[in-house]
Amino acid sequence: MGRTARVREERALKSVPHAGHRVRDMTMGGTPRMSHLAKSFAGRRLTIILAIILPWLLHAKLAVVFGAKSGSAGDTTQDQREHQQYLLRYRFKPGDQVRTKVVHQASVRTTIEGTSQTAKTISVSVKNWKIVDVDTEGKITFEHAVEFVDMKNDVTGRETVSYDSRDDSDPPAGFEDVVNRVGIPLTRVVMDATGKIHQREELAAGSTAATQLVLPLPEEKIAVGSAWTFPDDVVVQLRSGTSRKIKCRQRFKLISVENEIAKISIATQILTPIRDYPEIEAQLVQRESEGIIQFDLRAGRVIAQQIDLDRRVTGYPNAKSSMHYRTRFRETLLPTPPRTAQRRQSE
Repeated sequence: MGRTARVREERALKSVPHAGHRVRDMTMGGTPRMSHLAKSFAGRRLTIILAIILPWLLHAKLAVVFGAKSGSAGDTTQDQREHQQYLLRYRFKPGDQVRTKVVHQASVRTTIEGTSQTAKTISVSVKNWKIVDVDTEGKITFEHAVEFVDMKNDVTGRETVSYDSRDDSDPPAGFEDVVNRVGIPLTRVVMDATGKIHQREELAAGSTAATQLVLPLPEEKIAVGSAWTFPDDVVVQLRSGTSRKIKCRQRFKLISVENEIAKISIATQILTPIRDYPEIEAQLVQRESEGIIQFDLRAGRVIAQQIDLDRRVTGYPNAKSSMHYRTRFRETLLPTPPRTAQRRQSE
């Protein structure tokens, strides 16, 4: 082979990307390391359901969709869609009301030295965001409330307990906190169009700011396959009487965009090593998310989400015990609010 031919061959070989480079470019990385189970169920779980969103989150998961479909989507080639970038932003007007139906099912099976007990809870509620103001800088002020809640709790060997805030005036034991938090503003939030919280005020007595109400959106335009994260650290209480801060984050990824509806995956990543600490694992499970969120790009809001978890913890509350925690959280956008007034805050 002559010198000229050898030079051409060497140039051709250099122009071929190394296989390892392709793998690194295509891999998103960051497989979530999930925690596992929950503690006991009844009263604490009911309060969490009332404050949950989003939909975070949220992280909120339809049949009803705001806005018209994009007419140009069908004319876009697959290659163009893969490289197209999208700007995700919340879009509200003063006076808007965003109502969603939330269905939350959960089951905790606890086994201690061969004896098992199962607690099951199902709740159906309607969440209402009332848009109070949108200022000249685009900051959105809204009030979060729960219009009603219908709940049922089953525990092995005990009588079923149920409560519907629309019909029952006297809640059964364990549900007293629920009746005081229905039909009134619970939280007032000021956020920008990306969902970044600038101010949060708990309006109801006994409220805490632990629950993430808003799906955080990326600051820049993103393409399908892009991911972003949001810190979500948790402080857990230990039996020793001390507490420990666990570093966590929510990882979001844009899976697809069809007809102006963005499909976003969500997964909790626990960054602090906890595998040998079942006491901590049992507490963290209630803060985990793993599922799909649908976001309407044109209307600028979450329209649906579904979160499913199936976790096990062994060695808690003692070495011969285990817990199996399963839950499904579904949130669905509803039509415009009814004309009937909610219960007055003064009641």
